Amino acid sequence: MSAKGQAGVVLYVKDIERVAQFYAQVLGLQEQNRLPGWVALASATFQLELHAIPAEIAERIDISTPPQRRENVALKFFVSVPSLVDAGARASNLGGAMFHEAWTGPGYSACNAMDCEGNVFQLREDAPALV
Repeated sequence: MSAKGQAGVVLYVKDIERVAQFYAQVLGLQEQNRLPGWVALASATFQLELHAIPAEIAERIDISTPPQRRENVALKFFVSVPSLVDAGARASNLGGAMFHEAWTGPGYSACNAMDCEGNVFQLREDAPALV
């Protein structure tokens, strides 16, 4: 696996260990690098860099249980997974959720989900080609 991602996302998080575990298990990413306050997770085609929110800011952020959905942002990333059902179950077990609304695009089925801090992302699964 390359040390430099071809495409990726940087996500600022409050609990870097919990969020790293969430994405490693839900998306099947492997830890690539780690420094204090920073973890890089990756697959062969995608890299997710997690940066810890500075402590003086993080202490003012309350992450509820279950987390509140934070979707009013300008960017939402997507990742393809082998199974929406399996990824959704893992997300729920790790404190996140997969939402019920689903749709299809050219060659995929998709559903939005959120991580254990409420960050919204999209899961995609290959769909059979229409004949």
